[in-house]
Amino acid sequence: MEKNDHLPDEFLLNKIYLIRNEKVMLDKDIATLYGVKAIRLREQVKRNKDRFPNSFMFQLTEEEADFMVSQNAIPSKQHMGGYLPYVFTEHGILMLANVLKSDLAIKMSIRIIELFVKFRKMLLTSKDVLLNLEKIEKTIAGYDNNFRVIFEYLKQFERAKSEQLEYKNRKKIGY
Repeated sequence: MEKNDHLPDEFLLNKIYLIRNEKVMLDKDIATLYGVKAIRLREQVKRNKDRFPNSFMFQLTEEEADFMVSQNAIPSKQHMGGYLPYVFTEHGILMLANVLKSDLAIKMSIRIIELFVKFRKMLLTSKDVLLNLEKIEKTIAGYDNNFRVIFEYLKQFERAKSEQLEYKNRKKIGY
């Protein structure tokens, strides 16, 4: 199963989901990457429950699982044995490598943690880009308002010139 060692980063990044404002990976995906069966992974988690607090791992709700199915992130629950999948945070993935104690699990957990860091940096960069766009929009809105004022002054100036021309071109009465 050393073939998992050479998976492209994009493939692994596509296995990271944002659920409950946490970046997580599904138990079945981690099991595949670590070269174990998902049922064995869950068995090890149950045996070492004290190592996996809610901040490391949680089970999806019906609604979350249905949403994941609708997004084609996971197959139907029937295909997965009818259970609601577990998801693991960055810390849970690292703890899994300690529990499973295989060379592949250790190598893959290091790669996955590096990808979580990369993912975090991408999110921060995206946030910076969005903040810059927001600043630009505000600046443009300010310019828009300035242009309105300028156009209003130009219209007033045009009206004043037009009135001057009308006054100059009027028919003179008297001397």
